[in-house]
Amino acid sequence: MATGRPAAKPTAQPAARLPRVARRALLCVHVVTSAGWLGLTLGLLALGATAVTTGSAATVEGSVRAMKLFADWLLLPAALLTLLSGLVLSLGTPWGLARHRWVWVKFWLTLATVTATAFALRPGVDAAVASVSAGRPLPDPGDVLFGPVVSLSAYVFMTVISVLKPWGTTKRGRRLRAAAASGRGGHGFA
Repeated sequence: MATGRPAAKPTAQPAARLPRVARRALLCVHVVTSAGWLGLTLGLLALGATAVTTGSAATVEGSVRAMKLFADWLLLPAALLTLLSGLVLSLGTPWGLARHRWVWVKFWLTLATVTATAFALRPGVDAAVASVSAGRPLPDPGDVLFGPVVSLSAYVFMTVISVLKPWGTTKRGRRLRAAAASGRGGHGFA
């Protein structure tokens, strides 16, 4: 039955909050895998710098083969676990995914670096290994240096903003906070 009044806008439903024990455990997983991802990237940078600066063909080959092991077996799982644990943490806590700018920036940077790891860094390392294994020089020294430098810069930046939590809330975050303060609902954490 129409009353002549406009229908009320639906309010955001509260997201399921993680229990304290689950949140703490997931936070530990996130921090450890993030630190591991950063450490693996630092190792890749050291190996890439060694491959580019050494005069020994055996050292170049050993360095790029070690890079391949890191990239094939360790890097992508650490990257994906970091992304997944961060996403679950953001959705299961009051920080939300799109409420605070620093969380939003970290999400998109993590997604970009995971994608770059899978589609740029790993193929570059594979090309370097194939070339060196065939007795040729590194095809492009940037293939073994550029990816780790960019990744390391992104991870250090994300670590800094995780600690400092700059920039305040997003428009969505301000709107949800105002709605919650006025009693209209809007408790969604997404």
